[in-house]
Amino acid sequence: MLTSEHQGPIERAATALRSARLERAPIPPLRHDFDPADIQTAYAIQLATLDLAFMNGRRLVGRKIGLTSKAVQANLGIDTPDFGALFADMEVPDGGSVDLSGLITPKAEAELAFVIGASLDSPDVTTSEVARAIDGVLPAIEIVDSRVADWDITAFDTIADNASAARYVLGTRPVRLRDVDTRMCGMVLERHGEPASTGAGVACLGDPVLALRWLAREMAARHTPLQPGDLVLTGALGPLVSLSAGDHLEARISGAGSVRVSFHHSGASS
Repeated sequence: MLTSEHQGPIERAATALRSARLERAPIPPLRHDFDPADIQTAYAIQLATLDLAFMNGRRLVGRKIGLTSKAVQANLGIDTPDFGALFADMEVPDGGSVDLSGLITPKAEAELAFVIGASLDSPDVTTSEVARAIDGVLPAIEIVDSRVADWDITAFDTIADNASAARYVLGTRPVRLRDVDTRMCGMVLERHGEPASTGAGVACLGDPVLALRWLAREMAARHTPLQPGDLVLTGALGPLVSLSAGDHLEARISGAGSVRVSFHHSGASS
């Protein structure tokens, strides 16, 4: 790895983000050191963070889509979704527990996950082609976390920070796409049995399948197309939920099933 005096600004930003994640020590917003409107530079920083992850043996298993809510896009000054990478070490088993001492200021959201069954290598792939490529649908809880202090982020900051990805939990019983009304499916995310967030598929870019189409086109245009076996988290179906030790969450999505996760604090970094 390059020493700091030999790194350019993109590499320095990537190194700072990795250190923030490992040390649970958030950093100031990255946009102050770059043109905040230069989204491609933000993705270049994200790519540099992925290079560091690969160098340290982390295994890529898929992608996540973020900023799928028009209201969130407006708040962050962007008119498109964003994407990040999912690694194998981010997965938490259904019903498992997440150690909050390994994160900074995490939040949770419920969404649909798709397992890809065919290559999506065309930058103008159609909705029907995307739908045919979905091998399975699963309910998911994504735990997001910002390595930028106090969630003081714009689109530039979250894109550079791997779309704020941290952990994810998947249901264990995939269903067929035809068995889920991805646009109208209702979602409830409960904390200790009480609703903490509600929503529907339409909140995710109008339909999670359309979110997947956006991602498939974007990844193909970047010459890193989605491949068979890839996992895609398609974006929140309702508002984020803040987390505390002792919380138990269960997400239910009509047609897709349910998924559960708990949270604890070990009192030590892991």
